[in-house]
Amino acid sequence: MMAFRIVATGLALLCASPLHADDEAIRVEIAKASLEPLRLQLELSGTIEALDTIELSFRQSGRVTDVLVEEGDRITAGQVLARLDSVQQDQALKVAQASLEAALASQAQTQQAYDRAIAMLARGVGTRAARDSAEEAYSEATGAVQRAESAVDQARRAVEDTVLVAPEDAVVTMRDIAPGQIVAAAQTALTLATLDGLEAVFMAPDQPELRNAMGQEVMLRTIDIDRAEMVGHVTEIAPLVDPDTGTVTVKARIAGLFQNTNLLGSAVRGRMYVTREEGIAIPWTALMRSGDHPAVWVVDGQNRVHLTPVTIQHFSNGTVFLSDGLSEGQSVVAGGSQLMYPGRRVQSMEDDR
Repeated sequence: MMAFRIVATGLALLCASPLHADDEAIRVEIAKASLEPLRLQLELSGTIEALDTIELSFRQSGRVTDVLVEEGDRITAGQVLARLDSVQQDQALKVAQASLEAALASQAQTQQAYDRAIAMLARGVGTRAARDSAEEAYSEATGAVQRAESAVDQARRAVEDTVLVAPEDAVVTMRDIAPGQIVAAAQTALTLATLDGLEAVFMAPDQPELRNAMGQEVMLRTIDIDRAEMVGHVTEIAPLVDPDTGTVTVKARIAGLFQNTNLLGSAVRGRMYVTREEGIAIPWTALMRSGDHPAVWVVDGQNRVHLTPVTIQHFSNGTVFLSDGLSEGQSVVAGGSQLMYPGRRVQSMEDDR
């Protein structure tokens, strides 16, 4: 009697095992593995800067007497921005002008003498030697006038160089001088941002994906200023990595902001997508685990499932890209994987529609 019970119990357990369970197909969600380009989303942070900047400096050294602008001021072409003490230059100009007046007077006298010598020679009462001497004196006087005119021009430029003038319409972004300060020639005094447009400048981590980012669209949103999202396009990617920060400079020109300078210096976030090589894409819900490795339930031609190890290449929104384990067109269980075991027969939910 005891032996009969053991045999009966064994038969019951055998019938309850998956290998001998009811072979009715279970309805699950099935998806096909597809070959798709891998689009990666890159998140960047940086600042908004002018497309072009101008560093202004005096052409000579001197003491600053006036600074007529502040940072953030909008200026126009020809506007006076700063001045140096020009006492010495003004005096030098007056001396040069006086020398020019004297040279002009001397030239006028020698020209009269030269004209008189020519006239006397023509009437036969003068000599060639006198005419030649008068001509030489007139030539020397003319040369003195030319040298004096050059000295006046040089002195006038020296006076003009004590005044810093805006070369074009722009915005002052940095002021490096103050009244009373002694500045050297070519020392940066003011930095200007031109009105040609704005760009977002990012210091991005060195990633292989950046090589494919040139010309890509970038969605931009300011961090500290509440305004609508902006659109830019990548115009420059530095070829070298900054040795101090380990980052690569990426610049994106912002569309439609040619003379809007209110955003200069604003912090900005950028979001863009770059395309890498193609990969096998499946829904993330299809992903399972076999031991310590990822796997998926693959549906064979008899609608039976087999747990197949895979290699994950990248996670995206709702999608997993695989580099190994699946081929394009293979079917996988995308929903209901928790009910699977090797060899179980499945049926797509789509068959009921």
